[in-house]
Amino acid sequence: EVTDMKLSEINIRDPFILVYENRYYMYGSRVGTPVPGKSWGDQTGFDVYESDDLENWSGPKAVFEKNDGFWGEYHFWAPEVHFYKGKFYLLASFKAENKCRGTHVLVCDTPNGTFTPVSPLPQTPLDRECLDGTLYVDKKGVPHLVFCHEWLQIDNGTVCEVALKDDLSSAVSEPRLLWDAKTYKNVKPIRKNGTGFVTDGPFFYRCENGDLLCIWSTHDKDKGYVELISKSSNGEIDGEWTLLDTPLFGEDGGHGMIFRDLSGDLRFVMHSPNTITEERPVITTICDRDGMLYIK
Repeated sequence: EVTDMKLSEINIRDPFILVYENRYYMYGSRVGTPVPGKSWGDQTGFDVYESDDLENWSGPKAVFEKNDGFWGEYHFWAPEVHFYKGKFYLLASFKAENKCRGTHVLVCDTPNGTFTPVSPLPQTPLDRECLDGTLYVDKKGVPHLVFCHEWLQIDNGTVCEVALKDDLSSAVSEPRLLWDAKTYKNVKPIRKNGTGFVTDGPFFYRCENGDLLCIWSTHDKDKGYVELISKSSNGEIDGEWTLLDTPLFGEDGGHGMIFRDLSGDLRFVMHSPNTITEERPVITTICDRDGMLYIK
């Protein structure tokens, strides 16, 4: 049932906003009642919300639901929708019993229709627990899938990339490490015994001066869930990545992305607080200055 609601009434994690033909399309992880053994509830689908002004939204409308022909069973997380080569591609994380979590690419001719998988298998390595895949197309037009190798499997989570076929159906390179969670000097382990370092939600942004940044999230000893910025040494994905000292946001919110609104202003959206059932999409104006991002 489509309803009209304010931004502050929408309860999703990992919000992602696509701007297309003078309209905003917002996707995110559904937030259900927590289920034992399945954090954040037993999500089994993705929705889109639509708006003309970023404040008043219609939705939710389902764009993908669990089905017998698809391998994913639960933990449907962090959908992103990118317009690429005339179609809309949804990248999201899925999990199933006895299978590693993976990022899978789905496709649709419209931003609010029913998405279908581009392939039978996910695009991330089948032997790695992977999540939060994002699409980055380099200056030569080569698409890359950037994803997190999850701390649950390797303790110190990482951000990695693979090059994809032009149709995004499969990887054509071996995974390459970009950085790990402990790169951040103030990282906080997620477990009380001092283990578990999180990498979440990478998203790429090219600055007006040509620098290439990637925002991503982890847990900070002092500030909770934070949004950090990494920078490439050569303005491209194959450069060396260093972590900028100042978080973009450090007040218990994260897993964000960047877009330009219909007025041309640069915007940052994330969920906050990072508390189950209380998450809301929060949109702020940011500025791009000398290869750095700042919240206004």
